[in-house]
Amino acid sequence: MPEAKAPIFRSEEDLGKLPASQRIRYRLVGSDCRYHANDNISAFVRAGELDELKAEVQAQMQGVLEALVIDTESDHNTNDTAKRVAKMFIDEVFAGRYRAAPSVTEFPNFSRLNELMIVGPVKVRSACSHHLCPILGKVWIGIMPNEFSNLIGLSKYARICDWIMSRPQIQEEAVIMLADELQERVKPDGLAIVMEADHFCMHWRGVKDDDSAMTNSVMRGAFLKDPNLRREFLSLLSKKQS
Repeated sequence: MPEAKAPIFRSEEDLGKLPASQRIRYRLVGSDCRYHANDNISAFVRAGELDELKAEVQAQMQGVLEALVIDTESDHNTNDTAKRVAKMFIDEVFAGRYRAAPSVTEFPNFSRLNELMIVGPVKVRSACSHHLCPILGKVWIGIMPNEFSNLIGLSKYARICDWIMSRPQIQEEAVIMLADELQERVKPDGLAIVMEADHFCMHWRGVKDDDSAMTNSVMRGAFLKDPNLRREFLSLLSKKQS
């Protein structure tokens, strides 16, 4: 049997000789951790590496502009475009990949609330992982708590939504990831999420259809088992939208 080969890099000191993107990828692969466009990889990013990533993205984006035959030296409008795009990707529109989950204070359900709660509409912004075009929409969240549920403030729902949505992804997967996160934090008897969004890969390119929007939902627990509860949630949602 051939002897197994030792890894090329053994320590963070060895990895320090590589670009930040390669170091982070090495840690992910070494931990057998997926790093798809909509995954959060913050646990594998070390202090200072986001700034290094931005510099890498800036350099690569400058190459894209040059490949598009854009004169970024004499065109004052695009002098700093590569830098701006790198900052936008890492710090803003894809920040949900690189930042840890937001800190959310959770309170025990001392009052034993067990009535339907609806949060929304929460405005959300994401990006299609196929073309990196914007996805702009709204989310409504239905919660059926129990005496063991954790209660979180209204603004915290918006923070969690923003963290999940600030990644390249498709809408169908985004609502499932949001449901998983809220289920873990709140631990309700029932959870319902409805998302309605405009996709600029439809408006801006392709068929250029300005009227199309996607609506999809996730129903769990009591909302899945109890048609009356589901009907009440959707009815209240319809009234809020009208």
